Amino acid sequence: MKLLALDTSGKATALALMQDDQLLVEKNFVDSENHSVSLMPTIAEIMTAIGWTPQDLTRVAVAQGPGSYTGLRIAVTAAKTLAYTLGLELVGVSSLQVLIPLETKGTVVSLMNARRGFVYAGIYENDKVMAPDKHLALTDLLATCSGTETFVGETALFEGEIRNKFPKAKIQETQPTGKVLARQGAKGVAVVGDAIHNFNPRYLKKVEAEEKWEANNGDFIADSDLVQQV
Repeated sequence: MKLLALDTSGKATALALMQDDQLLVEKNFVDSENHSVSLMPTIAEIMTAIGWTPQDLTRVAVAQGPGSYTGLRIAVTAAKTLAYTLGLELVGVSSLQVLIPLETKGTVVSLMNARRGFVYAGIYENDKVMAPDKHLALTDLLATCSGTETFVGETALFEGEIRNKFPKAKIQETQPTGKVLARQGAKGVAVVGDAIHNFNPRYLKKVEAEEKWEANNGDFIADSDLVQQV
């Protein structure tokens, strides 16, 4: 298996190329969320570095969400385009799982900032999903924790609240890495062919425009005239 891994779900870009179980090249960097400019040139750069062409690939793994709406769309669109046009396998990996270092043991709570006191959170134990990824208030998340977990991901903003409830909590600020995404993507269940068209980002919450619309106008009525509603 020759795998390309890509993640633009947050401020960082994470990329890797892996053949079978061997990581060949990895590139992780922060580009102020300018993913649309940097992603494709960086893919070309790392592939050229090891002498691969797109036609050499057999699988693409992408961070499917949650995360930045724009960032997720960039990586997912690139992954879908490559997979469909080249006849590759496509695998989605939780963006929260990509934040967990491979060597982490025990129960892990992976966090991403969702603003206004909310987080995206996933709970894993020894690489197994213990609770599905969710969008929820940090206070509600902490109410379900015991304090024995390791908190990883975008923890800097929440460390005070975590330690206020769990003074001895293990907390580790982490960024996504191409290595973790590639390892998880190699194990994931792939979609191929026309099924790739139904592969979409996992946002876990509505976009802010939808939330504002519903707050001001109520739920959208599918069979009514949109212009009339507006």
